[in-house]
Amino acid sequence: MARAKKVITIHVRDDREKEEFMKELQRVRVPAFIYVHGKLDSLKINVQGTKDEIREAIGIIRGIHSRVRAKLYPDRRGLYHYSIDDINREAGASVSVPILIKTLELLDERVELHNGELVTSIPWDDIVKVTRKLGEYLAEVSLQTTRQIREVVLPVAVAYELDPEEVLELLVNLGAAEWKEDKFKYELVKNKEQALEMLLKHLKGEEDED
Repeated sequence: MARAKKVITIHVRDDREKEEFMKELQRVRVPAFIYVHGKLDSLKINVQGTKDEIREAIGIIRGIHSRVRAKLYPDRRGLYHYSIDDINREAGASVSVPILIKTLELLDERVELHNGELVTSIPWDDIVKVTRKLGEYLAEVSLQTTRQIREVVLPVAVAYELDPEEVLELLVNLGAAEWKEDKFKYELVKNKEQALEMLLKHLKGEEDED
């Protein structure tokens, strides 16, 4: 099939957008040969291949740029749009959606989930830090906890800057969880909502005393 060539220009606002775009571009397999030439406020991309390969490659390139802009710049409501996979990959973690959403809610961030896309008020660098911390805590307690109890413990630990072990002990002391000797795991004895409510009431009571 005949080879062809097309040059497209990607306009960027600053070096950060350029760096993020290049980083994302290097992570994916593009069906055509591409050569990128950086300018001050744009990237000229030379795409070579068959017409179908070029069409597919340009679709991938434009999709990457849209994702990068959505995560770096807020929309009209002041919200950012993130892929959960992008967040976890950047943070080097594997944090579940319920844990991430609950953590952001406890941090008083606006957060919505639309078709697998996280829409929130927290900027990119901050959500990566939060997710990285969640990942660290998850690694600490994963072997001795069930999924249900982690969805309570991890968000509270990050939002209130507590050690996750401390939060587990608090749940036990409040009668919301117990240690199962036969399973070597902490489990909730209340449902997630009740356990979280008991925990937050206790922590807010301590804050009021201070």
